[in-house]
Amino acid sequence: MIRDYLLEFIPFSDEELNDILSHFEKECVQKNDVLIVGGQICKKLYFVEQGIGRSYYLKQDGKDITQWFFGDGKFMTSADSFFQHTPSIYYLEILEDSVLHSISKEKLDILLGKYHKVEKLIRLVFLEILTQVFHKLNAIQFHTAKERYDYMLAELPDISYRIPLGHIASYLGITQETLSRIRK
Repeated sequence: MIRDYLLEFIPFSDEELNDILSHFEKECVQKNDVLIVGGQICKKLYFVEQGIGRSYYLKQDGKDITQWFFGDGKFMTSADSFFQHTPSIYYLEILEDSVLHSISKEKLDILLGKYHKVEKLIRLVFLEILTQVFHKLNAIQFHTAKERYDYMLAELPDISYRIPLGHIASYLGITQETLSRIRK
């Protein structure tokens, strides 16, 4: 699946693609595993082959707020921490048994130096992510709770059956009671 994802963006040769993929490590991760804790430096970029994860932060009262979901066929990391080598404000948690492919910053830097196409890939992937972030911000600022829920389902169609509703409610910026009313 990671092979197909990369080829969607860039026409890598078989030799280039095999070399790039050799820098990734396949990991089977259990439900509820936390990949990174707030305050740590995120040292890996993950590709979710199968499964789902989320990034979240903790409020001062200890309540966690979901920032983002990462489903099948998407990259997952604490981007500022990974690329800037700074402590993450986010936690990364796996919400169901998952298969991930990870690459360290050092290995990614090797690939970036070796292949101009990888620089282009990173740029295109982050443009896609940035667009999704803007869509989420617009939804939170300008749409009703129902419209935000519908938007989320359009982006992640089966999410409401795969993860706890409390995570969905915090992602949407609504209470669980409001989410229950919307779902009816």
